[in-house]
Amino acid sequence: MGEVYLARDTQLDRKVALKILPAAFASDEQRMQRFMQEAKAASSIDHPNIITIYEIGKSEETHFIAMEFIDGETLRDHLRKATMKVTEVVDVAIQIGSALAAAHAAGIVHRDLKPENVMLRHDGIIKVLDFGLAKLDLTKSSDQLNAEAPTRTAIHTETGVVVGTAMYMSPEQARGMQIDARTDIFNLGVLIYEMIAGCLPFEGSNTNEILASILSDKEPLPLARYSREVSPELERIVTKALRKNREERYQTTKDMLLDLKNLKRQIELRTQPGTFRPPALKRGGVFAAAASLLAIAIGYWFLIHHSSAATNIDSIAVLPF
Repeated sequence: MGEVYLARDTQLDRKVALKILPAAFASDEQRMQRFMQEAKAASSIDHPNIITIYEIGKSEETHFIAMEFIDGETLRDHLRKATMKVTEVVDVAIQIGSALAAAHAAGIVHRDLKPENVMLRHDGIIKVLDFGLAKLDLTKSSDQLNAEAPTRTAIHTETGVVVGTAMYMSPEQARGMQIDARTDIFNLGVLIYEMIAGCLPFEGSNTNEILASILSDKEPLPLARYSREVSPELERIVTKALRKNREERYQTTKDMLLDLKNLKRQIELRTQPGTFRPPALKRGGVFAAAASLLAIAIGYWFLIHHSSAATNIDSIAVLPF
């Protein structure tokens, strides 16, 4: 929501992204609330993977948010251009998970995590954007918010109202139920699945069909079907994040983040130069090796048998002196 322009901060001589709420929307109370909510939620969290808000203000009749300029592209644009390797997917997922963990610690649930709201900087740093649909998790205490932030979160949403992007919604989100951090965990699971498979885990030809797929008992196809690089551990992590019963999901983002970091270390060890890995034999290779061993055994048996036969004494000849 809103139009974003590249601008320059003349006082600090730096590029900034200027998000402007069109005048036609300023009179819409709901849109205005979301606009203000985005700035307040993001500015209350101090984290390198969350976009930095510099200022929120109004010039004449124009409302604006001045924020960090990100030299890069959205995850959506990145996915359109190239297939991502598993190592890259895991790295992106760790950075997003780290941002979400910080937001959840501050009592904020993003609720609209999708490729359009994730930016990839050219140096590999990930930034999570657009907290316009963020929700305050009432199970968190207010003292967990960033005390250094220029604003404090005051986020108001209603239970029973479905908000978010249908393709990335959790089942409880689609039902309009009370949500918590586990919804963001589900959203992250969808993102990881899409980055690897190139498609969504729950699809349909329209919004109703997509929501029906999310709410059904049908599970997504295994990721290994789309990529041979997918390890059993990565499959397990994504499957757990996408559990439709939130009690069966990761209960905290920190737990999921820990598993992702351990997986990254495993991948690095496997690909580290000098690490010995026994070569995998194909079925034909196994048969050839077995045949070679059998031939060696038979040859050894013949050698022993011939040697013993050569040393046997059948008769003794006594010669005169």
